[in-house]
Amino acid sequence: MLMKQILEVFEILDSPSASGEEARKYLLSIKPDADVETYRLVGPKGGTDMFKVRIPGKKGKSRGGEAPTIGLLGRLGGLGARPEQVGFVSDGDGALVAIAVAAKLLSMQAKGDYLDGDVFISTHICPDAPTAPHKPVPFMGSPVEMSQVNREEVTPELDAVLSVDTTKGNRVINTRGFAISPTVKSGYILRVSEDLLGIMQTTTGRLPYVFPLSMQDITPYGNNVYHLNSILQPATATDAPVVGVAITTETMVAGSATGASHCTDCEEAARFMLEAAKYFGKGDCSFYDKEEYQLIEKLYGPMTHLQTLGKA
Repeated sequence: MLMKQILEVFEILDSPSASGEEARKYLLSIKPDADVETYRLVGPKGGTDMFKVRIPGKKGKSRGGEAPTIGLLGRLGGLGARPEQVGFVSDGDGALVAIAVAAKLLSMQAKGDYLDGDVFISTHICPDAPTAPHKPVPFMGSPVEMSQVNREEVTPELDAVLSVDTTKGNRVINTRGFAISPTVKSGYILRVSEDLLGIMQTTTGRLPYVFPLSMQDITPYGNNVYHLNSILQPATATDAPVVGVAITTETMVAGSATGASHCTDCEEAARFMLEAAKYFGKGDCSFYDKEEYQLIEKLYGPMTHLQTLGKA
């Protein structure tokens, strides 16, 4: 259970003075020697606090081992839309979940429980992000460019990525809770991971939900084509397989709406990501079929041009 962590992190983030340093102090109160980093990232519309946590595994690369490293990335524009909106906005759920998972992993280590592989967790903290027009409901904007965030979060050490983001302002996934995406790798939308579907069934006790992707969704922001949201943007900056973890609703909810975060849904998504990290680190969770990927690339060639802005 991560409900304790979800509630504690929410209290830190639901504030006009929310900052990377406040979140850092919280994690250090759990494990004083934790590797937590925060710094200011400045973009064209202001700034935000980047927030990174590196959690070593007992067989992880950081300790000379060979266990794979997973990245858990909290995607968002901002935690708040002040002064237009007062309070924590729906768009902040990605940061809430990512930091809650970090808190749980550090609590586990403080008690003596270590995962096999390293876990890298990153998000950013901005209590006063701008809004942006989008149909069918308004988007939260961001004070920084998506490419800036990708450069900070998507590192060569990552062997797989789970990207968690609020995904409520659409008509293509209509259920309360969370859904996962097909695996995206190097410009290809691959089949949904059977291992992740199994973990999702175990953690929710329900049949899994999968949300659809279009080719537009896996291209970089800035090319003037439609995107569901930013959930698959990490896939534009890495060759590692990426899966989106979308926190969803039955009805369309604007990312800039307050009072729209559901602690039970966030906790389920966080618990799923924690379990996926456990299994991935010990080699029992595959994001894609490597042999089939090699075959499809041999048959149809590379699709890495979809990770770029394309032709002028």
